[in-house]
Amino acid sequence: MPIVLLGCTVGPDYQAPQAPAVDHFTEAALPGSTVGAGGVAQKFTNGQDIAGDWWTAFHSPQINTLVATAFAANPDLAAAQATLREAVDTQQAEQGSLFPKLTANLAAQRQQSSLATQGFGKGSKTLSVYSGSLGVSYTLDAFGGVQRQIEQLGAQVDYARYELEASYLALSANVVSTAIKMASLQDQIAASETILADYNQALDLTQKRFALGAVSRVDVLQQQALRDAQAATIPALRKQWQQTRNQLAIYLGHRPADANLPALHLSDLTLPPEVPVSLPSKLVEQRPDIQAYAALVHAASAQVGVATANLLPQISLTGSYGRSGTNFDNLFTPGGIVWSLASSLAQPIFDGGTLRARQRAAKEAFAVAAAQYSSTVNTAFQNVADSLVAIERDAETLQASQQSAQTAAASLAVARAQYREGGSTYLNVLTAEQAEQSARLNLVSAQAARLTDTVALFQAL
Repeated sequence: MPIVLLGCTVGPDYQAPQAPAVDHFTEAALPGSTVGAGGVAQKFTNGQDIAGDWWTAFHSPQINTLVATAFAANPDLAAAQATLREAVDTQQAEQGSLFPKLTANLAAQRQQSSLATQGFGKGSKTLSVYSGSLGVSYTLDAFGGVQRQIEQLGAQVDYARYELEASYLALSANVVSTAIKMASLQDQIAASETILADYNQALDLTQKRFALGAVSRVDVLQQQALRDAQAATIPALRKQWQQTRNQLAIYLGHRPADANLPALHLSDLTLPPEVPVSLPSKLVEQRPDIQAYAALVHAASAQVGVATANLLPQISLTGSYGRSGTNFDNLFTPGGIVWSLASSLAQPIFDGGTLRARQRAAKEAFAVAAAQYSSTVNTAFQNVADSLVAIERDAETLQASQQSAQTAAASLAVARAQYREGGSTYLNVLTAEQAEQSARLNLVSAQAARLTDTVALFQAL
């Protein structure tokens, strides 16, 4: 047992922060489930923890492959892993300070000395000196400064470990969210191209009717303007899709030109029918960012102990044992034995207030870390509350979007039929086409939002 364990340890003993005493995330009580938009009503399962591989709840082989690829090749994740190993090695290096240091010394020296300085007349003498010794040094950790330093570095290990967990979580959430965005843009492009094809057919029909004198030139120009406006939206969607694909490639650890990404559509994803909602008291245990900030509080607490110990006496012990002689034969005679023992005590008396100031600074840093921890907890609860509200309201939005798309499609069919029969103006057809186009694209966006909301809740919890 190191001698230091027999001493005292100055500074505050760390106590893990208590979980907030609340039993709900949102102001209003959660409903049992969302509205059944798209034929799926998501059920809120209170008190159930989130699975580690939460992304498998979407039942998409493509998503599973993307996440696995990112975990294997993402360089930021590799950096977080290396940071953890560095923190572990740094703590282990500091733990060596608890034990004596043993050093072996060997020396050979060739020297010439003056006989005159020794009272033997003139001239000089040349000789060789050989020596070998073992030296021991030990600094007593009488007030626990070294232990507090090791404790601080252990907290840094915990911080790096939780930061690694947070990196895994953020990476998986980014991959899934970006894949959903890609699928949404792909479906928007497909819908826009279908709408453009419909507009081309409508323009062709209008031009034929114009040739027969059934419509005016204004009707042709209006239909052509609508077609051209629709065509102009597609390049922007393709730009967004390409940029989103590039971002996904980076998450996977690839360069955009080298990535071979699977085609993905919203229909390839299954909206999880059950949404686990953990207990609020469990949130501080599950969120790696909260645990990381708790580790920083621990590190700051230990640093107060380090700064306090630096104000107190430092006790050191040293010793050595060895042999010395002018030739190898002398090394092994009683006269060749050399040894020493020494001890020292150093007590800071005046340093211009440096050590006291450092102690006060360490206490303030501890207060900062505690406040940041509290802020992180509050933000975490906001993340969960925002995600729960988004799931509820976006389910309602999706339901309304589906109804709107059905109504707009029916309205367009009626307007076109009435126009063909001469019972309506072409302006009514154009208005109906614009409404149907907007409703179709809004439906795709609403479907993607509902999937993304579920990802955000998994991440928030």
